[in-house]
Amino acid sequence: QRRVRGSLLVFYMSDKNQFKNQSYELTGDRTNVVQWAKKAGARSHLRAAGFKDEDFAKPIITLGVPYSNALPCNNKFKFLSEIFVEILEKEGTKAFIASTPVISDGVTNGAPGMRYSLPSRDLIADCIELMHEGYMADAIISLGGCDKTLPASVMPLARQNLIGITLYGGTILPGLCNGVEVDIMNVMESIGTYGAGLIDIEELNRIECLALPGSGSCGGMFTANTMASAIEALGMSLPGTASHPAVDSNNVVTERKKQDILDTVHALFNLMAKNIRTRDIMTKKAFENAIAIIYALGGSTNGVLHLLALAREADVALDIQDFNRIGAKVPLLANLTPSGKYRMRDLDNIGGIPIVMKMLLDAGIIHGDCLTVSGKTVAENLAGVPKLSEIGKQDIVFPLDSPIAPPLRHIIVLKGNLAPNTAVLKLGGKFVPIFKGPAIVFDDEQSAFESIMKGNVKKGMVLVIRYEGPKGSPGMPEMLSTTAALLGAGLGQDVALITDGRFSGATRGIMIGHVTPEAYDKGPIAALADGDVITIDSEAKTLSVDLTDEVILKRLSEIKVPIKPAVGVLGKYRRTVQGAELGAITH
Repeated sequence: QRRVRGSLLVFYMSDKNQFKNQSYELTGDRTNVVQWAKKAGARSHLRAAGFKDEDFAKPIITLGVPYSNALPCNNKFKFLSEIFVEILEKEGTKAFIASTPVISDGVTNGAPGMRYSLPSRDLIADCIELMHEGYMADAIISLGGCDKTLPASVMPLARQNLIGITLYGGTILPGLCNGVEVDIMNVMESIGTYGAGLIDIEELNRIECLALPGSGSCGGMFTANTMASAIEALGMSLPGTASHPAVDSNNVVTERKKQDILDTVHALFNLMAKNIRTRDIMTKKAFENAIAIIYALGGSTNGVLHLLALAREADVALDIQDFNRIGAKVPLLANLTPSGKYRMRDLDNIGGIPIVMKMLLDAGIIHGDCLTVSGKTVAENLAGVPKLSEIGKQDIVFPLDSPIAPPLRHIIVLKGNLAPNTAVLKLGGKFVPIFKGPAIVFDDEQSAFESIMKGNVKKGMVLVIRYEGPKGSPGMPEMLSTTAALLGAGLGQDVALITDGRFSGATRGIMIGHVTPEAYDKGPIAALADGDVITIDSEAKTLSVDLTDEVILKRLSEIKVPIKPAVGVLGKYRRTVQGAELGAITH
């Protein structure tokens, strides 16, 4: 036993060697002379890498680390991984680092490199799986930070049904500009404001320089924080960890984040001792909990993609229409950006995700009997969490009886003759029962962005961006530059945007993404022409164009699909990726 900050932590074994299971295939087993001799070559290499005699009897823990110094979301992960390795090895295990690439949505947004972002999710998952299975490790801890690294950190655990746990690197703190807190959303929307002549280049530069003060993932309820919250609700990270900031005001990793690392290691040992595996945790009920938290917090539409992909990895029958079913019960409760005014740091200050989950549990909206990586159920984890009414006056999270918006005012799955499979509408709490207008159509995002900046997109129009889907682009890039330009130009409430691509979690307005079939597959979106009248009916959950089936089919028969160049990784992705309604999975 040992004491950490006054709490008694019981180590679940005095000899961690009993946790060694699969890795005997790598190091050999001293009790089997023939097998031990066969593994001499492997041990020789491991000795050269630093193993001592006693290390061959220790369990091996994979540490999935999507690290790069190119982005603030993950640029502290090398340091975090060093803390993990030190603790794991002090506790009698050996840590193998599985480094992976990481593509920043924020850095690549609006550029050709953004096409690599969503494909990186599956590649990161594959890299972690490859390292874990290739070195036959016994359990795994994975880190998640920038958008795609969060689902990617869990996908291989579910795919192989591993004993494992994930930890979020943490949210960024807001910046301060002209006495007002700002974040990346303000930067992106200021581009449109500048294009509209409402601010000068000096003010745009000032916001750019002050918005992001240090390390961590985007601070609002954008995609990273959405997925961190969903993964905590799913049961795959420890309670409370999703909202903890990455660093302090001096850009130094916080003591609480270091404690998260220690707690995560101990939780892993508990999972190993009890042989609790990922699919014991990632059940259909657990996914329903994760969906509920996305709706309550006003989370990103990317959460739809990623939860569908995670469910596929866990062999859970989750359908995109389950989002409508669960969303019909969950009002918008959190006053968080992009639709509200606060950030993840503020939610953390009042208790984080557990505060919201406690309210949903008490109302019977989420399932309390789901197992989590703490070794306890959701209900057991939340037993000591205060009720919302007990935390004092605040306007960050609203009670169920007076929410920010009623159910089905946030994410809605649509169907119709423009989206025969599905499309995903994001309202962010707004009441927009019907939006109807003429289409202005573009075959790529850059052309649409330039048109907005030139003032060609007018109030009442429906802006259509196609051939940006998983296969068409390929890579299904985000449209944040375009949506932010709309907002900055003052068109956010008066122009709807429809795309077979996707949106950043920082997007707000009347936005429909994930239209399937995509234009590349000759979905009806490929048949649209300027002036076609499009109707979005959020209450009927339909997306339609005022064209007959015969006209749509005739137009599609005459179309030659533009094939955007795609070699290497993107070419492989185009050949293997499935539709957005299935999570854009690649196997």
